[in-house]
Amino acid sequence: MNIDRPILSVKDLKTYFQTDEGLVKAVDGVSFELRKGETLGVVGESGSGKSVTSLSLMRLIREPHGKIAGGEIVFDGKDLLNLAIDEVRKLRGKKVAMIFQDPTTSLNPYLRISTQLMEVTRLHLGLSKAQAREHAVKMLRMVGIADPEDRIDGYAHEFSGGMRQRVMIAMALSCDPELLIADEPTTALDVTIQAQILELIKELKSRMGTSVILITHDLGVVAGMTDRTIVMYAGKVFEQATTRQLFASPANPYTKGLIRSVPGPDHDGGIGFYQIPGLPADLANLPTGCPFAERCDRAEDICRNEYPPFVEVAEGHHSLCHFANVVFEESSQNALNAN
Repeated sequence: MNIDRPILSVKDLKTYFQTDEGLVKAVDGVSFELRKGETLGVVGESGSGKSVTSLSLMRLIREPHGKIAGGEIVFDGKDLLNLAIDEVRKLRGKKVAMIFQDPTTSLNPYLRISTQLMEVTRLHLGLSKAQAREHAVKMLRMVGIADPEDRIDGYAHEFSGGMRQRVMIAMALSCDPELLIADEPTTALDVTIQAQILELIKELKSRMGTSVILITHDLGVVAGMTDRTIVMYAGKVFEQATTRQLFASPANPYTKGLIRSVPGPDHDGGIGFYQIPGLPADLANLPTGCPFAERCDRAEDICRNEYPPFVEVAEGHHSLCHFANVVFEESSQNALNAN
């Protein structure tokens, strides 16, 4: 697998929304790279900016209330923010595809599954109606839907939640995209189906060499699926590192809180279940200092009064924190003591 060349480079991405409460900076200066064949995890609490980041990458932010206010999204050497919308539409579904959170609302309830699957390949690959139907059947079979020849002309309501998500994956992969964005692809699915969907994405990625951005709030999924991870909070990247490094030695109190919130295998029925105190920051009324300071158990005056720097604590490992190096050293020492 060649992961030397970044297939996607995001620099200082800013996406803002005008609301009744004021200007909401949902994504505010996000930067990261994704290499060919790599899987990048994006984690954080609800409202941290994960989904808005993915919609921004696809140029799906609705104006005038929402706007990509700045930055670069360079895919295959082209800045998507400088392309005409017609050029972006040629990329969507063909080179860049997305699996949305809820297949119930992503699939058109009035159209047969065959119509929706065939539209993608007829538009982007120029297939005839017969060829597109044959290809659609093949994709449904590949994602594990039994008897695809019989099921293909059904409607979305005739499929279970897991099957609808498989249809969405088949649609997303129909044109062999170079980049697949999966925005919480297992939301609202039971645990068994979640595992099947994630294993399917992993298998298809390995088979087709697709680069993947996996957006989720589930750190267990991230640990088992990704090469690198970025942690988002209040529209910012709070930490980024290889997934192994992030879990072994987190360098941000927010990341440590997220990891601590995951119940272990010996957890007994909710007793002593850890929660990060307080509520996520109000993006329309952010404080002067660190947006996590009021929830952080090690915050000091500098955290409340000055915005933290983005510090490199080890090669390729960065954290947005005044005490990033201290937190990193503590985590590293605790990891050594545990071993």
